[in-house]
Amino acid sequence: MRGVKFTVISTSLDPESRSAWMCALAAGQLRAQGHEVTSLDLRATPLPPFDNVQGPGGCYEHPHAALYHAAIAGADGVLLGVPVYTWGLGSGVKALVELTGSSDVERGLHGAWFDRPVTFLVSGGLDHGYLSHGAFAFGLMTDFRCVVNPHFVYATSAHWDAPEVPGEWLAARLERTVDRATDLSARLRGRDYRSVWEI
Repeated sequence: MRGVKFTVISTSLDPESRSAWMCALAAGQLRAQGHEVTSLDLRATPLPPFDNVQGPGGCYEHPHAALYHAAIAGADGVLLGVPVYTWGLGSGVKALVELTGSSDVERGLHGAWFDRPVTFLVSGGLDHGYLSHGAFAFGLMTDFRCVVNPHFVYATSAHWDAPEVPGEWLAARLERTVDRATDLSARLRGRDYRSVWEI
C-alpha cells in the first residue's frame, strides 16, 4: 500500500493553529510510510476571497489557484486541517473549495474535488463542537461525490501536552485516522469513472 498520493491542506489562518499542527503530524506519518505528500498551508500560500470573476483581476487568475487545484485533483486522498468557529468551519476552507471546486466547460475547468476521498482533522474550542464539520462534509459528498472518511480527528486545546506535542489520546487518534485515510484512498484510487455536476 505504499506510494499513495496525498495532499494535506491546512486551512486555518491562526499563527498558532492547532489544526496546522495536526496536518504536520499527519504529513510526517504519511511520508514515514513511504507515501507521496504535498503539503499546503493557507498562511504561507494564501488564496483570494472567492469572487467568481473570470479574467484579469479575478480569483481564478491568482497565482496560487492553479497550484491548489492541481494538488487536489492529482491526489489519491486529501486531508483537510480545519478550525471551528461559531459552530462551523473557518472561512479558509470554504474559499478553498469554492475556488478549486468550480467547473467551466468553455474554459476546460473541471472541479478538483470530484470523487476525492477526504479526511478531516478538526480543531475546536469545546468538546460538544464534535460534529461542526458535518454540514461541510455533506456538501462535499453531494456536490462533488467526495468519499468522506468516517474516521476523523476532533481535538481541543486540552488534547495537546504542549505546542505541536499531542497528548496520548490525540496521538493515537491521529495515527489511526491517518491509517484509515491511507486504506480508503488506496482502495479507491484507479477508479475508471469521473463524476460531474448533476441535478
